[in-house]
Amino acid sequence: MKLDGVLFFPVTPFGADGAVDVEVLKEHIASRLPHRPGAVFPACGTGEFHALSIDEVRTVVAAAVETVNGQVPVIAGAGGPLGHALAAARAAEEAGADALLVLPPYLVSGPTDGVVAYIEAVAGAGSLPVIVYHRGTAKFTAKAIAQLAGNPNVIGFKDGIGDVGLAQEIVSAVRASGREDFLLFNGLLTAELTQGAYRGLGIPLYSSAAFAMAPEIATAYYDAYASGDEDRRQALLDGFFAPLVRLRDQTPGFGVSLIKAGLRLNGLAVGPVRPPLVDPTEGQLVELKAILAKGHELAGR
Repeated sequence: MKLDGVLFFPVTPFGADGAVDVEVLKEHIASRLPHRPGAVFPACGTGEFHALSIDEVRTVVAAAVETVNGQVPVIAGAGGPLGHALAAARAAEEAGADALLVLPPYLVSGPTDGVVAYIEAVAGAGSLPVIVYHRGTAKFTAKAIAQLAGNPNVIGFKDGIGDVGLAQEIVSAVRASGREDFLLFNGLLTAELTQGAYRGLGIPLYSSAAFAMAPEIATAYYDAYASGDEDRRQALLDGFFAPLVRLRDQTPGFGVSLIKAGLRLNGLAVGPVRPPLVDPTEGQLVELKAILAKGHELAGR
C-alpha cells in the first residue's frame, strides 16, 4: 500500500438523538475528497473510536467505504479491550476497509511481548493489513517493531509518543529488516507542528486532524512541506498551527473537540463530542474562530 498526500481522519458526527449521523458523515468525507487526501481513517482517534460501539464502528466504516468508493485507501480503527479490537477488525473487514490502524489496549499496561501479542492477535483476526499505533499503553521497542515487521500483515508504524531517539531507532530497525514497503507515520497531536523534525528522522507521513476541520489550510501546509517551501510552511506554523496547539493544550481532549467545533463553526452539524471529552467554551470558540480566519488568510496567499 502506497500513500501520498495528507492523511484524513474524519470526525464521527452525532445527531440530536445521540446516534451516528450517517448522512452528515458522508457529507463530511465527500467534501474533503477534492482536497486530495492520501487515505481516509474513519473510526480512529479523531473519530472518537473510544466512544463507539462495534455496531457504530461498522456503520462509520461502511459509510466511509461507500463515500470514498475506491478513490483512496480506507483504514479503520481497531483497539481497546482485545475482544472489542477483534470485533472492530472483523467489522471493518466486513464493511470493506482496506487496512486497520491498531489503537492501544484499554486500561492495563503489559510488557512489550504482551503488546506485540496484542498486535499479532488483531492482525490475525482477518485478512486486513494493520498499522501499529505507538501510543499510551501500546509502547514498543525497536526490537519489537523489527519483530512485527517480519509479519507481512503488519504494514506500518505510527508514532504518538514523541521520543525522537526511540523513533530513530525504530526507523533504523525497519530499514535493517529489509521491509521497503513499511509505512512510517508521525501520529502526534497536530502533527504538522513536529513534522519537520520527523521528516529528518526518516518518517515522511503524518496524520492531520486539522484536515478534517480546515482542508484548505492543511493542504496548503502539506504542499509547502512536500515542495520544500520553508517560508510558507513556517508562516502556516506560526500563524495557524502553533496558536491552535496553544488552544488545544488548554483542555484535555481538545485534539478532537476543537476539530468538531471548527466544523460546526463552518456550518456542518457534526454535533458534540461524547464524554469524557468536553466541547469548547464560548470564549474558546471565539479564539478558535480567529485562529481559523488567520489560517485561511495564510492559505489563500
